[in-house]
Amino acid sequence: MADKQLILVVDDDPDLVDSVSMKLENGGFRTVKAYDGLEAWDKIKQEKPAMVLLDVMMPRKNGYELCDEIKKDPQYKDLTVVLLTAVADNVPTSTYTHLDGKSTLADDYIAKPSDLDQLMEIVKDNLVR
Repeated sequence: MADKQLILVVDDDPDLVDSVSMKLENGGFRTVKAYDGLEAWDKIKQEKPAMVLLDVMMPRKNGYELCDEIKKDPQYKDLTVVLLTAVADNVPTSTYTHLDGKSTLADDYIAKPSDLDQLMEIVKDNLVR
């Protein structure tokens, strides 16, 4: 694994972004933060991260939309995207569905609330391909 790979952490919950970023930094990664899909897309273009940890339910642009844009853009299609999703708990009250999650082009996903140790394993598994 390359030393100090950059990971973009995207969620509209600042506490989650901070806790995930801290865990990643303690695990030897660098992080950059975004709090909605539009800000994340800007950071992807500026920072060129190795991976995006992407919440699904966010304002301005949701994670499914951003994931599809990333994966359909020739310049960014190889960027690893892992969805962080609480959709399973919110399906009856949201417009997001399990089908959306299964049809997305994401490389992996982890349910929220996230077990940070499990998240680290998913990050490492996806970056050491």
